Parts: sequence; structure tokens; C-alpha cells
Amino acid sequence: MQKRLTVEEYIKGILLQDRIILSRAITLIESQLANDRKLAEKVLEGVLPNTGNAIRIGITGVPGVGKSTFIESFGKFITSQNKKIAVLAIDPTSQRTKGSIMGDKTRMEELAHDSKAYIRPSPSGNTLGGVANKTRETMLLCEAAGFEIIIVETVGVGQSETVVKGMVDFFLLLMLSGAGDELQGIKRGIMEMADAVAITKADGDNNQKANNARMEYVHALHLYPPTQNNWYPPVLTCSALEKTGLSEIWHVIMNFSIQMQENGYWKKNRQEQNLAWMYDYIRHFLESQFFEDQHVKDNIKLIERNILNEQMLPIKGAMALLEKHIQKNVSSSIDI
Repeated sequence: MQKRLTVEEYIKGILLQDRIILSRAITLIESQLANDRKLAEKVLEGVLPNTGNAIRIGITGVPGVGKSTFIESFGKFITSQNKKIAVLAIDPTSQRTKGSIMGDKTRMEELAHDSKAYIRPSPSGNTLGGVANKTRETMLLCEAAGFEIIIVETVGVGQSETVVKGMVDFFLLLMLSGAGDELQGIKRGIMEMADAVAITKADGDNNQKANNARMEYVHALHLYPPTQNNWYPPVLTCSALEKTGLSEIWHVIMNFSIQMQENGYWKKNRQEQNLAWMYDYIRHFLESQFFEDQHVKDNIKLIERNILNEQMLPIKGAMALLEKHIQKNVSSSIDI
């Protein structure tokens, strides 16, 4: 059994870029145990002055677009620029078994052996948007450990990409060509959130199709209203297998970083994300507190059966549980 580390040991190890302690710290913040949560909070507070200096990149895309293959090639390109990169690869959690594959290190084997790279697979749990519940905290720990580029790989284009957009500086959307009706196969919302679009697998016989798809996306993006940061998302093509187009994507990210820092949007975006993080935490805490309430545990199954048997409206069932929960908390406050 591993010796339990103190707050000071965690902080010192992270700042010394000890990857074993970094991994243990991430496991700590992902823990659902009350004692671990308190310890994790102190660790995060301790490393906070050493965070915020990395470029945070979110990468999403349609199924089959080759996100892991792209990230491995792109990650190797970044490390060749003498930059340290952390990849937070999110594995989808089964809603039936609550298990996840956690196979990203296998899919990115070459990058996993790069001394300038760190890959951390985490389960998405019940979190929307294909991100892990503690992705924000994990990013801070990786920044404190000296990683200059943080990549968050999502499980794919899903129901809440705004979650990803709301925690990164640059949002890259990967798309396929030749899949038919390219512009019909993607929601307008995610196109508007993208800071750049990259058409993948632009190699061999698919090269011309990729260029055709690129022109379609360029024309489509011109129809969208200008963004609040006055950035016009470019559309590029790339091949992870042939290692082409990667430097162009990197230059786009660097130019974006410079432009956003000069116009003040970079800092404003980070500030707004921190506020959103606070409100997300409040919602998560209140939901956890509600379902941990013994009254809720004692009555929820009965109310579920009544709803399933159409003997009770779902709204009435919800209010019955909420009212008791609220009354209990009000009573507790009065007693204090």
C-alpha cells in the first residue's frame, strides 16, 4: 500500500516535475472521498501561483476523424519545437457498467514514450461534453508541473461542446472530407465555436477531396457573423500519417495566442471561464448534496415507481423530494 503523501509533498513533487507524484495528485482530485477532496483543494491552492502559463487547446471532431492519430503526430511536432505537452485524453464511460476503456496511451504509443510529453487518460463519468469531471483541476496541476501546452481530447462531437470551449484558449475542430454532405453533418453551433477547422486525412487519393471540403467550409464560415474577439477561423488541411499541415496549424495557434493577448481577449476569456467553473462547481455540489440526503435515498425509489406507473407527475415527484430536502436544510440552519 502506498504511503499517503502530505500536502507539502504533493506540492513539492509537482513543482519539481515528478510525474509519479503528478499522476497521484490527479488521482487524488478525481477521488470522490471527502477526505481526499479536502486534501486536493489544499494541493491546488498550493500550486495555484505556478499555473496559468500554458496554452490550453481543446480538440474535438466527428467519429472516425482520427483524433488520437492527429494528436500523436501534432504532439510529436510540438515536442520537436522543444515544448512540453500534456494530453488529457478523455475516455467515454459506459452508463451501464460505469467502466471506460482508458486506451489512449496504447493509441498514442510513440507520443507516450516522448520525454517531453505526458498522457493522462481519464473517464468522462456522467459529465456532458465528453470531458472528465476534474479536467480543469488536472490542467492546473499539469501547468504547475511545467507543461507549456495542454491538449484536451474529447470523445467526439456530442451534446455539449460548450463545456470544452469553456475551459480552453483555442478550440480546434477536426473534420473529414468525402463523407458526403459535409456541411449538413455538423451543427452550426460547434462551427461557430471553432477557432480553426482542420480537414484530416488529406493524403493520397483523398487529397483533392480534402481541398474541396476546405473550400466548402471557408465559404460557409464567411456566412457566420464575426466573433466577439475579431478572429476569423481559418480552415486547413492536414495528414497525420504524412505529417503535413501540422506546422500550419501550430502557426495558427501561435498567431491566435499573440493576437488575443494583444487585444485583451485572452485574459477576459480566462476570467469568464473561472466564473463559469465556480457556478459549475455549485451545481455539482448541490446535486451531490441532494442525492446524499437520507430522506431522498429513503423515498426516491417509491417516487420512481409511482412515476413509472403513471400515478404521479414527474414534476410533483421532483417537488416532493426537493421540498423535504429544503425543509431539512432550513431546519438545520435554524438549529445552528
